[in-house]
Amino acid sequence: MAQIVIVDDEADIRTTLRGILEDEGHEVLEAASGEQGVEVLAEADPDLCFLDIWLPGMDGLEVLEHVHGTAPHLPMIMISGHGNIETAVAAIKKGAFDFIEKPLSLEKVLVTTAKAIEFKELRQENMVLRSQIRITRVRELTGETPQIQQLQQQVRQVAPTEAWVLITGENGTGKEIVARSLHQFSHRGQKPLVEVNCAAIPEELIESELFGHERGAFTSADRSQVGKFELAHGGTLFLDEIGDMSLKTQAKILRILQEQRFERVGGRKTIQVDVRVIAATNKNLPEEIRAGRFREDLYYRLKVFPLHVPPLRRRVADIPLLLADFMEGLTKTQGFKPLRFPQETMSTLQRYPWPGNVRELKNFLERLCIMYPGQVIQPDMLPPEMLAPECFSGCGCGGILPEGDWPVDFKAARAQFEAKFLEDKLNGCNGSVTRLAETIGMERSYLYKKLRTLGLLTSD
Repeated sequence: MAQIVIVDDEADIRTTLRGILEDEGHEVLEAASGEQGVEVLAEADPDLCFLDIWLPGMDGLEVLEHVHGTAPHLPMIMISGHGNIETAVAAIKKGAFDFIEKPLSLEKVLVTTAKAIEFKELRQENMVLRSQIRITRVRELTGETPQIQQLQQQVRQVAPTEAWVLITGENGTGKEIVARSLHQFSHRGQKPLVEVNCAAIPEELIESELFGHERGAFTSADRSQVGKFELAHGGTLFLDEIGDMSLKTQAKILRILQEQRFERVGGRKTIQVDVRVIAATNKNLPEEIRAGRFREDLYYRLKVFPLHVPPLRRRVADIPLLLADFMEGLTKTQGFKPLRFPQETMSTLQRYPWPGNVRELKNFLERLCIMYPGQVIQPDMLPPEMLAPECFSGCGCGGILPEGDWPVDFKAARAQFEAKFLEDKLNGCNGSVTRLAETIGMERSYLYKKLRTLGLLTSD
């Protein structure tokens, strides 16, 4: 038995359809207008909807667009007494499952209903299977180093909860992959994951983009638009590059994040939503707060559970696994012949600091596949910047100690390396020990002691 919603302004049509569907054992709900249909569909979570195109007020195509945004997997069967090819094509393009004309054919209704329900069940099974596959293998989180193992464990711990998460890390480390994993592993995994690039939305459009607008709200608003918060209802809203959002926009969004209710631009009706918020940034938000560029209250609202994605140069031991994983994906999706990396080449790749992180590694591998299909990649096939001897350990230190300058004594050599490394990094952080601790992943109090011991810090 399925739950089916009928949205039609003609009572006779609703009665006829209800009788047909209830005779088949289905539960039927009715709505006499587009606006009422949206409310019923939001509350009921049905298996199928019959939707009239020609409705007073909010027409069927508008309802279809709205519902497809909030419940993209719900089959919508459009019905109309004024059917034509153009209308049918427009409905299908907007996500309708099928289109039938009035007067309704009993056989057509039954056949279409059975196909739509079967389609929804198959789609749900497919989503579950794909989710299980993704849970087993999330490529950009592949690795065996302690840093990535810890991140994977933290993702597994926080994903099933309702806690909001703030993901930090450099560009290209895979913050968006972590966000998608958090969504997939949660009980909201079958609901929408709506991604918003905060840096890409102009300030004057942010309200319309996030909260939607009503028809006529401004000059170009020729029809109503659903915002990102509504689209994410029941699911997850991923606010990427949150550190690039202006202070004005931060103030607007803070109240919405706290209350999860709002009005569309140009609208009066308060809309209540249920979303889990995940945010990500490549910026040091405490530094941004001190500089007056980020709101402290918004920072603590988002940072319920912080996750940090380490840069690739901090987990170079994972490069062989990542290359193998990416190679497998490129072979399957683009038909590339697998490449082979001898140890000398792999060692060279592990010495390179990878400023673009995992994204750079993936793009680099694809470029090699195009240039040297199926070949053994020798060091002289690598770009010149990867062959330069500046960094001998993959740590991004810039080759601060040429090999011939090392002291003979091991302890002295280590102290010399630590002193030069920390001095350079401290200068790069403008003397901020707090920022240095975050940058190199060291506990702040221990770092203070280390800096004093090495003579790099004379006072607090």
